[in-house]
Amino acid sequence: MFSQFVAQSLPIVGPELIMAVGAMMLLMIGTFRGERSGGLVVSLAVGLILFAAFWLVVVAPGGSAFGGSFILDPFARFMKTLVLVASAAALLMSTAYMKREKLDSFEFPVLIVLCTIGMMVMVSAGDLIALYMGLELQSLAIYVIAAIARDQVKSTEAGLKYFVLGALSSGMLLYGASLVYGFTGQIEFQAIARAVATGEGRSIGLLIGLVFVLVGLAFKISAVPFHMWTPDVYEGAPTPVTALLAGAPKVAAVALLTRFTIQGFGPLTHDWQQVIIFLSLASMLFGAFAAIGQRNIKRLMAYSSIGHMGYVLVGLAAGDEAGVRGVLIYMATYVAMTLGTFAVILSMRRRDGMVEEVSELAGLSRTQPIMALALTTLMLSLAGLPPLLGFWGKYYVFVAAVGAGLVPLAVIGVIASTIGLFYYLRIVKVMWFDEPVGGFEPVGLPLKLVMGAATMLVFPVYIVLAGPLFAAAAAAAQTFF
Repeated sequence: MFSQFVAQSLPIVGPELIMAVGAMMLLMIGTFRGERSGGLVVSLAVGLILFAAFWLVVVAPGGSAFGGSFILDPFARFMKTLVLVASAAALLMSTAYMKREKLDSFEFPVLIVLCTIGMMVMVSAGDLIALYMGLELQSLAIYVIAAIARDQVKSTEAGLKYFVLGALSSGMLLYGASLVYGFTGQIEFQAIARAVATGEGRSIGLLIGLVFVLVGLAFKISAVPFHMWTPDVYEGAPTPVTALLAGAPKVAAVALLTRFTIQGFGPLTHDWQQVIIFLSLASMLFGAFAAIGQRNIKRLMAYSSIGHMGYVLVGLAAGDEAGVRGVLIYMATYVAMTLGTFAVILSMRRRDGMVEEVSELAGLSRTQPIMALALTTLMLSLAGLPPLLGFWGKYYVFVAAVGAGLVPLAVIGVIASTIGLFYYLRIVKVMWFDEPVGGFEPVGLPLKLVMGAATMLVFPVYIVLAGPLFAAAAAAAQTFF
């Protein structure tokens, strides 16, 4: 009986098993070949992630595994694909940087693979235990890679800050999960929803538990007021780690937050909706205003990401199929724009090292016009200007909010987006109208590939891919309704 149970579950968790076995093999290769194996392990890790993505999309059957603890449905496939693509791109972009900074140890790609497994478990988590296991596997790996530049004070500080605040958020999440279990007697999301719908366990204690879990998840997406780690960690961590942090973990956390609220607490939509609305409003407005004064481009992207998570929460606050579809579309556009932007940031290098100030982009249109054009396209898309891809992400979440009767939330979102135009257009102005301060070193092939692919996806290739993307998002959103 047990063997049959396991045999039914293993094909569903196939992508995760491939990644786990691959991580152990990469660790052995690195151990026996020594420190010089960093480049080889990175290449193998990228191939492993892409193979897992192929297996996920083409081979892995849908369904639930291990008694409902693990779920592979259209929603999970969509978000896991984004996670795997974002992780592979971040790892690909890291090669030249890590080699120049003498950080190209084989442990780095192995940790990213393990981190990615945690994110995949988060996306497919069907109960509170799987939720916590995935979250901690992801977090523990990121704590290490954020501080991987041990000789740099900023990197060590970034890892320490993320660890301390992450441990605090994990404790709050665990406390909330224990309250949810205590008042419902259930750990599986669907069973919790049934218990709440029938009135069992519906009490103030359950609502307190719900809020504590939401606080723990809000930390992972750096929603205000749980954002305090984001600017310092983004600035202090090595730039490839920041590129990873800005993309894949946000996708996994948003997926987990969506599944937890919609699937686990659908009958209490009105209650958790108030919390999500507050987080959304605070994140959009704070992100828009705080980014205005930033001169370091990594810190600017940190506050930008806070604002973008606020826009994502606009769609989640709607609490319906249109809202979830908007969340999915927004995350797909966000990943493309963020990866492309960090490819440009990783290209900002001169003979004396990396530069991170916005002023260092002065006159880029004259020294490296193709890079300037790429960054301009990405900045305008992040600002949400039509007809670029970023516009459609905001369009779908705002339309969902209006359809759910949250018109003031949508209006404030549009206002915050308008404010955000200032710091995005300031970068464009610096590149095209300021006097040049010198060009950057030649860009490596991996960065060119990510930069070019992201820019083309933002415009004009998305015109061709928009139909399949939006259709996939719509099918994934129907999972919960």
